[in-house]
Amino acid sequence: MYCEQSYIDCLGGPLVPELPDITVYVEAIAARVVGRQVLAIRTNGPFVLRTVAPSPSELAGREVKAVSRLGKRIVLELDSERFVSIHLMVSGRLHWKPTGARLAGKAAVAAFDFEHGSLILTEAASRKRAAIHLFDHRESLAELDRGGLEPLTSTLEQFTEALRRENHTLKRTLTDPRLFSGIGNSYSDEILHAAQLSPIRWTSRLTDAECARLFDATQSLIQTWTERLRAECGNGFPSKVTAFRPDMAVHGKYGQPCPRCGAEVQHIVYAENECNYCPTCQTHGKLLADRGLSRLLKGDWPKTVAELEERKAAMRDTVSIHIDTN
Repeated sequence: MYCEQSYIDCLGGPLVPELPDITVYVEAIAARVVGRQVLAIRTNGPFVLRTVAPSPSELAGREVKAVSRLGKRIVLELDSERFVSIHLMVSGRLHWKPTGARLAGKAAVAAFDFEHGSLILTEAASRKRAAIHLFDHRESLAELDRGGLEPLTSTLEQFTEALRRENHTLKRTLTDPRLFSGIGNSYSDEILHAAQLSPIRWTSRLTDAECARLFDATQSLIQTWTERLRAECGNGFPSKVTAFRPDMAVHGKYGQPCPRCGAEVQHIVYAENECNYCPTCQTHGKLLADRGLSRLLKGDWPKTVAELEERKAAMRDTVSIHIDTN
């Protein structure tokens, strides 16, 4: 059985909800709370609430006018221009529970109470990163906007301009919230695989045709996954929010066959993230250097899939000989 925490431990990296999951969260929350009054905002511990004013008690009794997405944040707009921003970060998740549900255990960090139910924020990780901000002016909320382009509503021209604004690798560019809104580690892997482009391709070297291919792949993939998650959720509340999905093409599929060509999916591990790609579909058979392992192996680092397979075969033969002689 798939276990999200096991996947986190395996990768050593985060599973931050991205645009499709956040969109489905926003829609499910809006269906339940728009037009309803916030009875109370409760927090469990001093760290999740990152603002001092207004206080949670000042927002009690105010009606929710709208629920929206700001990058990877969920925003509740209340009357009299009051705003609640929720950033789930790595392991924050939302749940719809009966009114006044207890904030039991260390995982439950906050609750937004309504007459007909409570929106509960949990965070399973020991390191708490989820954040709630309360604002009494739209201008204050706007300060959280990183300015990234909305992938689903942009034109090809706007998308291309954002791609070429700075010269970085495609992986870094797609996940930069100043350039693109809501795209993170997992969907950038999927988008680049769909567009058949290398994650380390420099944006300054993209042709117009490649920009168009990436634009089409971005819009198609995000829309497809959003619709898929909507169908999975139905009229219920999202309960399987994760940046990894078993039917993704390459993200989290290191060592498994590429669904397009059958080649073994490879990865680059860096910091708290990893980049997954198909060397046949995306890098013309070239293996991308892993910062840690390639530095360790130096000249012994295989440059192509063929060299990697030769190394694996040699290792299997060495092990077999060692077993036979013992």
